[in-house]
Amino acid sequence: MKQMQPIIILFFLVICSCSYAQTGEWHQFHGPNRLNISPDTALLKKWPAEGPPKLWTFGACGKGYSGVIVAEGLIFTAGDFADKEFLIALDLNGNIVWKEQNGKAWKRSCPGSRATPTYNEGIVYHMNPLGHLTAYQAKTGKTVWKSDLRQRFGVQYGIWALAESVLVDGDKLLCMPGGSKGRIVALNKKTGETLWTNTEIQHGAAYCSGRIINHKGKRQMITLTSRSLISVALDDGKLLWQSSFVPRSPQNALTPLYHQGHVFVASGHKTGGRMLKISEDSKSVVEVWTRSDIDDCHSGTLLVDGRLYGVACRMGYKNFYCLDYLSGKSIKLDPSFGKVGITYADGMIYAINHRGMMYLLETTKEGFELSSQFQLPKKPTNSYLAHPVVIGGRLYLRCGQELHVFDVSDT
Repeated sequence: MKQMQPIIILFFLVICSCSYAQTGEWHQFHGPNRLNISPDTALLKKWPAEGPPKLWTFGACGKGYSGVIVAEGLIFTAGDFADKEFLIALDLNGNIVWKEQNGKAWKRSCPGSRATPTYNEGIVYHMNPLGHLTAYQAKTGKTVWKSDLRQRFGVQYGIWALAESVLVDGDKLLCMPGGSKGRIVALNKKTGETLWTNTEIQHGAAYCSGRIINHKGKRQMITLTSRSLISVALDDGKLLWQSSFVPRSPQNALTPLYHQGHVFVASGHKTGGRMLKISEDSKSVVEVWTRSDIDDCHSGTLLVDGRLYGVACRMGYKNFYCLDYLSGKSIKLDPSFGKVGITYADGMIYAINHRGMMYLLETTKEGFELSSQFQLPKKPTNSYLAHPVVIGGRLYLRCGQELHVFDVSDT
C-alpha cells in the first residue's frame, strides 16, 4: 500500500492539473495583473466560417455591460433586473447557482450594470454604478459585508455613473468613489472598514478601472480621474504624482498600461493617446510622446512584444492600431474592424465589434493579420461593449442579457 501512495498522489495531481487547464481562472477585469493577457495555450488559430463550437448561451444576465470572471468553478457577472442590480453566479455549464442583489439599478444615461466583479480568496466584490459595494461568499452568494460609498465618502461621478472594477491588494480593497471625503480609498477586504483615504486628489471619479504597479520598488495604484492621470502609494494612499489629462468628451475609461517605467493612457473623441515616463523616485512624470489620432476610448489596450495594440475611435474612422510602445511610431493601422473590445491569448488577439462581429487576429512582424471571423446575433450599436475573456480554452462574450460561451481549444 505504501508503494502505491506516490502513484496515487501523482494521479491526483495530474487530474487536478488537467481540471485547472480545462476550466482556468480569471479573477478580475482584464485578468492577472490587469494585463488583458490570458495564460491559455493550445488554442485554435483558425475558426470555421460559422465560428468555433458554441458550448451554451445563458440568456438572463440582466441589462448591462459587466464582463465576466471565472473562479472556483463558477462564472460571475452582474446585471439589472427592473429597478435592482444583481450579481449572478453560474456553473461552467451555464446553470445559475445564485443571484443576489447589489443596490439599485442605474436608470439614467446608458442604463445597466457597468463594473466587472473581482474575486479574491473565496470572496467576490462588486461596486454598482451608484457606489453600493458588496462582498459575497463566492460559493453561496451570502453577503459578507456591504457599504454605501455615497454616504461614507460623498461619491462624485459623471453622466454615466461609476464603472470601476475594484482592486484587491493584500488585505486591501481599493476603489475610487471620487468624493470629497475620499477620492481613492482602501478598505479592509474582510470587513469593509476604512484603512486609508486620499482627499488630496482634486477631481472626481471617471470610468476607469485602475491597476497596481511596482516602479523601482515603489508599489502604487495608477488610474484616471475625470481630468487627470494619478498615482497613489499603496501603503498610505498619499498622492505620488499626477498629470493633467482632460478629455474632449468625458470618457476617461481606459485602464493605464505600464511597462519599463512608462505609462500609456488615452481617451476618445480626439483627446488622443499619451506616453509618460515616471521619475526614478515616483514623484513626477514627463511626457514622452502624444498622438491625437490614437484616441482610444474603452477598447482595452494590449502590450505584446514591445508593441501597443488598441482602437482609435475618432469620429469618422476607427483604426485598429499597432504602435511601437516606447516611440509611438505606427507599425500598422487598419480601419476594417470598427470599434472593438479586445483581449489576447496564445499569439492571437480576440476582438469583438460593438455590433457583434467577432475577429481573430494573429500578431505578426508587420503588426497583425486577420485569421478568422464570425457574426454573433446582430444587436443595436454599442451592445457588445463588454470585453471578451479567453480562459480555460473558452471564449466568453457578454452582450446585455446574453452570455455566449465558445470552445476555442485546439484539443
